[in-house]
Amino acid sequence: MNFELSDELVQLQESVRRLARDRVQPRAREIDLTGEYPTDVFESFRDAGLLGLCLPPSLGGSGAGILGLTIAIEEVAKYSNTAALMLLLTRLPTGPVLIAGSEEQQQRYLPGIADGSLRAAFGLSEPQAGSDVMGMRTRAVPDPATDGGWIVTGSKCWMSGVKEADWYTIFAKTADPSSRAHDSVSAFIVERNWDGVSVGRTDHKMGVRGVDTGELVLDEVRVPPENVIGEIGGFRLAMLGLNSMRPIVAARGIGLAEGALMYATDYVKRRAAFGRTIADFQGIQWEIARCAVDIEAARLLTYRAAALADAGKFGKEHVPFLSMAKYFATELAVRASGLAVQLLGAAGYMEDHPTEQWYRDAKQLTIVEGTSQVQLGLIARGVLDGDLWWD
Repeated sequence: MNFELSDELVQLQESVRRLARDRVQPRAREIDLTGEYPTDVFESFRDAGLLGLCLPPSLGGSGAGILGLTIAIEEVAKYSNTAALMLLLTRLPTGPVLIAGSEEQQQRYLPGIADGSLRAAFGLSEPQAGSDVMGMRTRAVPDPATDGGWIVTGSKCWMSGVKEADWYTIFAKTADPSSRAHDSVSAFIVERNWDGVSVGRTDHKMGVRGVDTGELVLDEVRVPPENVIGEIGGFRLAMLGLNSMRPIVAARGIGLAEGALMYATDYVKRRAAFGRTIADFQGIQWEIARCAVDIEAARLLTYRAAALADAGKFGKEHVPFLSMAKYFATELAVRASGLAVQLLGAAGYMEDHPTEQWYRDAKQLTIVEGTSQVQLGLIARGVLDGDLWWD
């Protein structure tokens, strides 16, 4: 069992670490305060070849896989979870296309992601259908004007990157809207410039500002048969896509926790109190130690999950291991950012320090792409079903 990264991944880690320090860290606070999309950061990622990490060379990517993207996101998230989200969006909407898309779909839509000429977003959630995915009401009905085409009507909400995207991976009911059968949901590629596609309201978020989150409205959108992803009745594709994303979301949590702990540790080493520094107090040292242990545990869980996903192991029997990484790393982000604020005291609550930003950003991670409670349910189901067992 080898716990060392390959030479190629070490080089990737070092190069992204430099880029994050040089390009992301100086912009992180401004991005949060203005909420403006950081085009310069996107272009830095493009120029560094980071937008195609998850894509194979045949599609214009580097073939670094989910583990490569996980490592890159970890470095970027030390300073900005908005920038980390930009990298995540190179895989979330493209995942179903990679898993089940036709060669034509892959060649048409994925090379543009790698070279930065196209951006994409992922539409699954609806106002009444967050964790309860089968409650979705967006519907696709056969298009009488085409053989195999569909007409999609409905809306999706909480879509990250909705305003910037050129195309969307959309899930809709292709059977009775009240059906809760898994074969009643299918996936489609919808282009932004098609008739009936529009961006509705955008959300005012507590954190992770700079990448818009909002609503996509679909008003009798005609989708040609060549834009159906996989087979009709392919709800399992949504779950496979999300399962494979668990380590990527977890990486955002690990990076945030690392950034928060490093910043707070530097602060307590300098801050004088009672004739010595705060770092000299054993109680403070123990808190730092506990957080450091959790960071390393989260990294081991996450890198293992990424390796599983890269090996195509994101079906039912591997879900508990993928969910563990997402659950533990994102909850750690909340704990670590809270600890950082506490170690700085009143100063940590002020905008003079990035700790309050990390604190706001962290909570999002426990909600997106499967809440912590959903992850616990999946892990428990793995134990109950014997997929996670120890004899």
